[in-house]
Amino acid sequence: MLIIRSVHFLPDGRSVVDTIGGKRFRVLSRGMKDGYSTADIEHLEDSRVEDSNELERLQELHDAVYEQAQVWFQNLKVHFHNQILLHFGPMPDREADIQATPNGPACCWWLLAVLPIDPRYQLSVLSMTSLKERLVKIQQILTYLQSIPNN
Repeated sequence: MLIIRSVHFLPDGRSVVDTIGGKRFRVLSRGMKDGYSTADIEHLEDSRVEDSNELERLQELHDAVYEQAQVWFQNLKVHFHNQILLHFGPMPDREADIQATPNGPACCWWLLAVLPIDPRYQLSVLSMTSLKERLVKIQQILTYLQSIPNN
């Protein structure tokens, strides 16, 4: 679900809508009502990690992925780096509490938006409810991208 930040109406009747992601959901069924598409959905939230040892390992994984992402972003060609900054803004700051929100750290969502990956793969990672699994997938993507010469 998207949160509308602003709308700019164009003279020809079109509009430019600036949005930001709000809540994740999975479509359970689709339909039509009065000419509009409808759907029954299920909201998605990350599973919380309660065990202190597991949470510590998750924090370490998060920190490693965050550092790897910073290196990848800083080493991009200037053109790509600037395009990302212009369109998506800077990489979000590292968060002290990686479970503070039901969707995990903002850096994951920023990375999934800017990483050059197939939209179907992106959707599969977006729909994960395990922060650990999502971080591992992002780490794999970053490792692959960093292995390509002149990336």
